[in-house]
Order: sequence, then C-alpha cells, then structure tokens
Amino acid sequence: MVNFNQNHTQEPGEIVQNLKRRSRLLDLIRVRGFASIDEIVCELGVSESTARRDLDVLEEQGTARRTHGGVVYAGGSGPGGDFGQQPTHWAAKQAIAKRAVEEIAAGETVLLDGGTTTYEVARLLVGRSLQVVTNSLPVANLFVSELRTDLVLLGGYVSPRTGVCLGPYANELLGRLHVTTTVLSAAGISAEGLFNAHLLLAETEQAMLKAAGRVIVVADSSKFGRKSLTLVAALAEIDLVISDGDLSARWQQEITAAGPKLLLADVAEAPESARPHAALNSVHRRSHPA
Repeated sequence: MVNFNQNHTQEPGEIVQNLKRRSRLLDLIRVRGFASIDEIVCELGVSESTARRDLDVLEEQGTARRTHGGVVYAGGSGPGGDFGQQPTHWAAKQAIAKRAVEEIAAGETVLLDGGTTTYEVARLLVGRSLQVVTNSLPVANLFVSELRTDLVLLGGYVSPRTGVCLGPYANELLGRLHVTTTVLSAAGISAEGLFNAHLLLAETEQAMLKAAGRVIVVADSSKFGRKSLTLVAALAEIDLVISDGDLSARWQQEITAAGPKLLLADVAEAPESARPHAALNSVHRRSHPA
C-alpha cells in the first residue's frame, strides 16, 4: 500500500482525491510522452510541491520516470500496453530482467521486442550508454529523453493492445540493421523452439533474429512446455535463455541439450523499487481493464 503522506493520517476522502489526481497525472504523461513540472502544475491546478510528491509516487510505481525539467511516461495502462499493471509471474520477470542486463555491456546495440519481460529489461537499461532499437512504443518511451541512449524506433502497423510496431515496414528496416544483441520474449517454448501468438509479430521477431549477432530469450518458467500459433525459431538459433529457478530439471536439460546457454535468475533478488502499488493500480484497472 502506498504511503501517500507520512506526516499525518489521511481521511478516506483525501486518499481518494490523491488517487484521482495521480490517475489524471498519469493520463497526462501517457498522452504527451513528456510533461514539464510547469505544465503539470498548470494542467492539474496544483502546487509545485504537490506535483513533485505525486511524481515521486508514480516513479516509485514504475509508470513514470523523472528527467531533466519534467517527467517521461514509463509504461502503464491504456493504449500502448498493460505494462503499468502487475503482470503474471511479475517477480520472476523482474529477476530475469535483472540477470539479463548483466549480460549486456556498455556501448552495445540492443534490439528489444515488446514483451512484458523485455520491458522490464528495458527499464533496467535506462541510463546506460547504449544504442537501443525497438518496435515497442512503451519501451521507446523509456529512452526517448535519455541523452546517453541512441534510440531507433521501428515503424509499421501499431497493435493497439500492446503498442508494438509490426508488419512489412518494420521487417524491411530490420533487414538493413545489425545489432549486437536481440532480446526476445516468448508466448511459449517447447522442444521445437520459440512460439508467438501473433503471426505478424512472429515474422517481425524472425527478422530480429536475423539482425542479431547474439540472441537472448527471456521467459519465466510458466512459458516452458507451451506452444502458440506460430513457431518463431528453433532452440538451436538462440544463444542464451534466461529463466527463473522454478524451471524444472527436465526443461533445464532440454534447453542445454538443444544448444543455448541457460541462466536461472534468483527471484528473491528481484528489485523492489519498481513494484507497482496496489492502491494506484486499482484505479487504472477500473479505467483500463486488461
């Protein structure tokens, strides 16, 4: 539960007022991508100190990120994905992301797809000196005002549910690029390989594989033993699989026998600071159901 004000006990009406104001603030940032402190003060009719306290809460929640002169959208409910809501197996995704960024060196060119686990990887890469290529609007929003990161956003048809660009335009641009590392998520992983539920997205991810010097797949243990609509790649085409410690011994053997290196993340070490707060998320769930 978010402690909105540590100096006094709040009345229920005051808590609701704060939640509504912060929901409006998040919608403002989401629509604009970036908002200055002065714009927030003017639009919401609040003091600068109130605006800064609200931004502190949203940043703690992981839906906004403070930057020079204002704040940028860092993912959330509504068009462009459901990243502000707590995803299934969230702790495992966080731990996997933490382990994945340890495999990425400064100066690399990193290609990120639009999965929820990949988004957590992107959040932990903010602030690092990298070139980032992505087909995900929520991921791109994390880096759009980051001076230390060169950002390339792939164009194409934008999925209204996930905010991911896909289709022939994205695939054509990918055919001209070479990246150090591609980081992919998965709808399912079987002995046959990596699966995705969206045909067009699977084609774009296949182009991402071809553009990469190295391919990392980030997938929590619940994804193993599952198939989906389209096969994206065989296991032998993947260099590194990162999952969590609940991955069964059978699947550990299956993965390593097929060729990829396997790393298991310790869920207990997942970062605490980015965890969504239930009270604020409940507002967004009512406004933007998953």
